[in-house]
Amino acid sequence: MNPVAAQFGGNLRYCRRRANLSQEDLGFGANLHRTEVGLLERGARVPRIDTLMKLAGALSIPPEELLDGIDWQPGSVQPGEFGVAPPSESSASASRGGD
Repeated sequence: MNPVAAQFGGNLRYCRRRANLSQEDLGFGANLHRTEVGLLERGARVPRIDTLMKLAGALSIPPEELLDGIDWQPGSVQPGEFGVAPPSESSASASRGGD
């Protein structure tokens, strides 16, 4: 299971229950199907940004509450560089005029 999806799902479930809403009520308020709310709560899906905003609006909370505990860790990047490849036999022959 995706840990980000699981964290989001737990946050969503907590906020929904705190608002005393059923999955169906939340889905109606967010213009989502009840099954979509269930999939998100179980961590089976990660929401798109528009879905995040719909859910936050339906719960009357800032979107940050649904993202609590989700953090970005930048990865390491190895910069690349261009170089000159050694000439191949065919290109060396062509540069000499085809001998």
